[in-house]
Amino acid sequence: MISPVLVFDIESIPDVAGLRVLRGMPADTLDEQVYSDWLDERKEKGQSDFAPLHLQRVLVISCVFRNAEGLRIHSFVDRDGQSEGKVIQTFFNTLEKHVPQLVSWNGGGFDLPVLHYRGLQHGVVADKYWDQGEDDRDFRWNNYISRYHMRHLDLMDLLALYQPKNNAPLDAMAKLCGFPGKLGMDGSAVYGAYRDGKLEDIRRYCETDVMNTYLLYCRFQKMRGGLLDKEYEQETATVRAALGQLARTEPHWDEYLRAWV
Repeated sequence: MISPVLVFDIESIPDVAGLRVLRGMPADTLDEQVYSDWLDERKEKGQSDFAPLHLQRVLVISCVFRNAEGLRIHSFVDRDGQSEGKVIQTFFNTLEKHVPQLVSWNGGGFDLPVLHYRGLQHGVVADKYWDQGEDDRDFRWNNYISRYHMRHLDLMDLLALYQPKNNAPLDAMAKLCGFPGKLGMDGSAVYGAYRDGKLEDIRRYCETDVMNTYLLYCRFQKMRGGLLDKEYEQETATVRAALGQLARTEPHWDEYLRAWV
């Protein structure tokens, strides 16, 4: 297995403040009114209620970090509604420090473009991430930006052979491989949960999603010969042990382990 590895997933909500600016609405217009007016307009045009990527405000970035020292699960969370830029900057600082292989499920189609747009808005600096060989010659042939390089491995995109019509949902593939899949909610419920003050529930949901992605990555490594059968079994045992420790204080990991057949 390539080490270090950073598997990540984000959760986001519609950027109501951005909608207010772009729609030219008064600053004191209530969020509910801004969002409702935008939804009504979208429905009249037969458009989806899913906000475009530049209007997705990042709430949580959850990560599984695996290196020679062990496996860690951590989330960067905008808890005060004012720290989105700090959350994104901290994520890219982690890449700068460790230069890991980055792994995602649909990260090239959603997560990373969202982080690009929001990072641009907040003045985030991510030198190593954007390097395509200008500073490090090795990055000319293997960088985070190119779709066909492995420094960022979008598992969904690769398994579909870069054909969007072949894309499979993370939840379905996780369950088909014997992993728990999504627990508690799905992406469509995140904004409602946020409005109900359930930020910690969103964080827990994001963490279980990123763990599903890590386990699928391990299965992929087994398939491509990056892990022998024995090494794969050892790695899944390491994950179970780590989650068992976390389950003492975080009940979602106890639920996750019970759902893992």
